[in-house]
Amino acid sequence: MADHLIVETRDRVGILRINRPQRLNALNDELARDICASLFANDANDAIGCTVIMGSDKAFAAGADIGAMAEWNYAKVYGDDYITKDWEGIRRVRKPVIAAVAGYALGGGCELAMACDIRIASETASFGQPEINLGIIPGGGGTQRLTRLVGEGKAMELILTGEIIDARTAYAIGLVNQVVPAEQLQAKTMEIANRIADKSPIALQLAKEAVKLASRSNLDEGLRREVDLFALCFSTEDKDEGVSAFLEKRKPAFKGK
Repeated sequence: MADHLIVETRDRVGILRINRPQRLNALNDELARDICASLFANDANDAIGCTVIMGSDKAFAAGADIGAMAEWNYAKVYGDDYITKDWEGIRRVRKPVIAAVAGYALGGGCELAMACDIRIASETASFGQPEINLGIIPGGGGTQRLTRLVGEGKAMELILTGEIIDARTAYAIGLVNQVVPAEQLQAKTMEIANRIADKSPIALQLAKEAVKLASRSNLDEGLRREVDLFALCFSTEDKDEGVSAFLEKRKPAFKGK
């Protein structure tokens, strides 16, 4: 793995740390590919139950690499399938992914955080889709995910003005799950990640799939699929272990079977 992405494992949590300090962790194609490759590797690793993506104290990711964009034209962006080729790979990740956000999460950085399942923000974090200031629009899922998270009116305001908001505002509009003091960001994120990673791997994946359905199906379709996924849980050894552990008043030992 290149130096721009530091990969490690702590207990059952995989950690991906974006490491381009000279560019405030600006995102590019190579980094996108490496992030997705690492996420898929964690998906295939039975020893990992959850992944955390983080940056530095100054920047989670301060957007896309604008220097690289200077040479782009329509044919390149369209021909390269800019969004779905790399960045949308995160949609196929089945295990939970948490974004631990400190400093700037702008443009592509905000889009990467929104693509994660849970967002924990430091009080120092700031969020925004300022692409309009460059004469372009969000191109990594920002128009779609921001709207689903905060509603059409607020998403329209943020995208059309390019406004950058602080962590408390992001929490108030539903963009992030929690805001914590800067010195507690890593500890709080790891606490949540470990709580998740300790659950049944199969149940986690089925629960994530069910929740994701809510944004792309109507209620009747979602409810039908939820019942199917709920019933599927009852074919697993983890379900038997979870119920037995509850009745016996002990901690379950899930095996992902």
